[in-house]
Amino acid sequence: MHSFCYIFLVLTLFQARPFDCSLRIGINYTGQKNELRGCVNDAKRVRQFLIKNGYPQENIVLLTDDSKDPRLLPTKKNILACMKWLVRGAQPNDALFFHYSGHGGQTPDLDGDEVDGFDEVIYPLDFKKNGHITDDVRPLPDDCRLTGLFDACHSGTVLDLPYIYSSHGRLKGSHVSSRARRDKATNADVISWSGCKDGQTSADTFHGGVAVGAMSHAFVSSLTNQPNQTYQELLRSIRLILHPRFSQKPQLGSSHHIDTGLKFVF
Repeated sequence: MHSFCYIFLVLTLFQARPFDCSLRIGINYTGQKNELRGCVNDAKRVRQFLIKNGYPQENIVLLTDDSKDPRLLPTKKNILACMKWLVRGAQPNDALFFHYSGHGGQTPDLDGDEVDGFDEVIYPLDFKKNGHITDDVRPLPDDCRLTGLFDACHSGTVLDLPYIYSSHGRLKGSHVSSRARRDKATNADVISWSGCKDGQTSADTFHGGVAVGAMSHAFVSSLTNQPNQTYQELLRSIRLILHPRFSQKPQLGSSHHIDTGLKFVF
């Protein structure tokens, strides 16, 4: 099994960074059982969202299963290669942003870090042949910021972050073991936005006649309509966009305790 966390390295608008690169992943699994419809659109829409927010178009790499270039297909090999590339360049004060839209699932936890006994996983395009990628997060440099956006089933605690928040800013229970919290402690600032709880599915739907993932659509729509929101406001806004049409309940997690009344930046 392989781990994931370093996918999307971007330049913040208010502070110079040594790198200005980004990677988007959207997988529809075209022609396979349980084919999806909106994931490629999600990746392309978030790409445009980032460009409109100041990220240079020429430095954004898109992995989708409609690509004609085999190097840009979201295979396990290509995804892991991109992760290693970004890891080698990650430095303190970098800002990283990961967005994944595709199938997600769970597998028995082998290292004892999960309270519920399951690791969350994502499925590359060729998962039937080469397997999935697990959620065991590797260490990030101190003062490095990672924001993860996951539009996948069973993604609630996908980065194994110890703190999960309610829409009122309150902490919700413990999701990793005490040993894992100690062993995986980090001085990096890691934030996750996931489409649903671990036991839920994340919807593939339509908006305006276009296939979309419900979580990706809600996240981009909320920040497009109101760019300046606190963590708490954004979580509530995303949930309101999805409710009552969808039963999934998006989750907010962090690597250390945060004040959810502060402005969310990415």
